[in-house]
Amino acid sequence: MTFLNYLISGISLGSVYAIIALGYTMVYGIAKMLNFAHGDVIMVGSYICFYAVTSFELPPLVGVIISVILCTVLGIVIERLAYKPLRQAPSLAVLITAIGVSYFLQNAALLLWSSNIKMFPSFFKFADENGELQSGVTLAGGQLNISYVTIVTIVSCIIIMVALTWFTGKTKMGKAMRAVSEDKGAAQLMGINVNATISLTFAIGSGLAAVAGVLLCSAYPTLVPTTGSMPGIKAFTAAVFGGIGSIPGALLGGLLLGVIQIFTQAYISQQLADAVVFAVLIIVLLGKPAGLLGKQIREKV
Repeated sequence: MTFLNYLISGISLGSVYAIIALGYTMVYGIAKMLNFAHGDVIMVGSYICFYAVTSFELPPLVGVIISVILCTVLGIVIERLAYKPLRQAPSLAVLITAIGVSYFLQNAALLLWSSNIKMFPSFFKFADENGELQSGVTLAGGQLNISYVTIVTIVSCIIIMVALTWFTGKTKMGKAMRAVSEDKGAAQLMGINVNATISLTFAIGSGLAAVAGVLLCSAYPTLVPTTGSMPGIKAFTAAVFGGIGSIPGALLGGLLLGVIQIFTQAYISQQLADAVVFAVLIIVLLGKPAGLLGKQIREKV
């Protein structure tokens, strides 16, 4: 049962990575940009939800909705101000700009909310038959413990993946996003508004980052201005692992990364967990440079 507990924890953590990785994989797949400020949008969303619930005493669901809306707007603003002027610029210029935006958001958070550690409130506690609040369910005679945060995280990840797959495959805007990812010039000639499509991609990714931030801080309830840095890097690793640009790849990469990290912490060493995660990524990329589900694109000369 201990193994099963670790496996469920790994899937839960991997689900958070997968939701964050969607932001990276969508932006790269459509705009061919690496938005390294994405991890800091997670932090901003977490702070917004934290203060909405603790300072303004709003219901948690309302706090999450406000966080998603404001992060969606933030994503659009970042794209318009920082990335849109660099559409035709070299990739190195975009990368440096993304790092700059990341540091800007972190330092803005330091000025607004200070560096003091905030304890994120627990949203997922429900009353049992005796009226006592419980944070999870216990199965198999107490040997298997599953927290409500874990259940909500896994279910949220499945719903988001299914909804996003349907959106990109069945809706007009989703098909426009796929067309822009294939060829921006041809898409524009066909009447697709490329700028609006890319802005929509940033908006969706940033909104999902807010959801991921709330789920992450609910499971690991400490909040500081650098909260999103390492999860953001690991989620980017998950996107590359599964095949950046692929929605199923983001899911697979996130889940595998979460499981590998939890099992390494449990059976090898907590200090070596990150090293093992990145070592596995290197080994996979040596065999499959495009990732597990990525497609190798041949450039014609």
